[in-house]
Amino acid sequence: MMQQALLWLACGAGMLAAGWGAAALAHQCPGPRALRRWAAALWLAAALTLVLLAGSTGRLYWLSAYAVALAALFGWWSELAPSNRRDWAEEVARMVTGRVHDGQVTLHNVRNFQWRARHDYQARWETRQYDLHALRTVDLLASHWMGPAIAHTLVSFGFADGRHLVFSVEIRRERHEAFSPVGGFFKQYEACIVAADERDIVRVRTNIRREDVYLYRVHMPADTMRSLFLAYVEQANRLAHTPRFYHTLTANCTTIVYHMARRLVRGLPLNWRLVLSGYLPGYLHRLGALEPGWELHALRAAGYLNPRAQAADQAEDFPARIRAGVPGHEPAAAR
Repeated sequence: MMQQALLWLACGAGMLAAGWGAAALAHQCPGPRALRRWAAALWLAAALTLVLLAGSTGRLYWLSAYAVALAALFGWWSELAPSNRRDWAEEVARMVTGRVHDGQVTLHNVRNFQWRARHDYQARWETRQYDLHALRTVDLLASHWMGPAIAHTLVSFGFADGRHLVFSVEIRRERHEAFSPVGGFFKQYEACIVAADERDIVRVRTNIRREDVYLYRVHMPADTMRSLFLAYVEQANRLAHTPRFYHTLTANCTTIVYHMARRLVRGLPLNWRLVLSGYLPGYLHRLGALEPGWELHALRAAGYLNPRAQAADQAEDFPARIRAGVPGHEPAAAR
């Protein structure tokens, strides 16, 4: 009886592995999409046949044959390696890198696109310099693109001269690829860090893609702000030198930020809102990192950017105009 139960337990695990293998082949098998689908379908049919034969006959050699096939599939999967040399989509074609000397940061490949439509833009990549001693603010931006639970996380650093630089951990898709949340589980994309002007990376979301974007002022000591900025630069340099795959759960726009922040703030707790990133502001509010004296729903309402961003459009003072009325960004006299 126990042996039969163990057999069916092994068969159940085998069915789960069969589904994973089919998805892996559908996303990563070499060749055109039709070939990938056929490979996935054949694998699934063969794997389920072997598992069902083992379960119905009690013959372990069917499971042994399946185990050999599964080991071969895992061997192929482990050989898939990330790369920085592909035909990338234009908006992620370059990787930001930086040099730091005496508090002065020089960033290469800062993105400053002028977006006219989703696929109509003027590409501009710039070299910029920032004085870390002039760093004044850190803002969290949550761009909701698939309901309230899922948002893309961006971090904006504000300087005394009024400039704002945004860092964003993004998928690095190839020119022919479209974004797929499922593909992020199966090594379909590399990870990259984009550093961009707010009139590029915020405006494309509010004005072009029409995502719902919210801005929250994050309070942290000046040395922690500088450390977080440098952590982005360090991670960007590392990715430019050693590529890694993006993963929807373990290496996404929120979890990578968390791992960087964890080095700066000891004991930073893990939380389910790091996965359901649309609720990340609630996590920060609970930690006391957002503007004090405000309920979360009030911060969310005041931080909704779309109307202000669409009114500002391509104005030079875009960063100041989108922050009008955001708690923590009112003029000092008003505070």
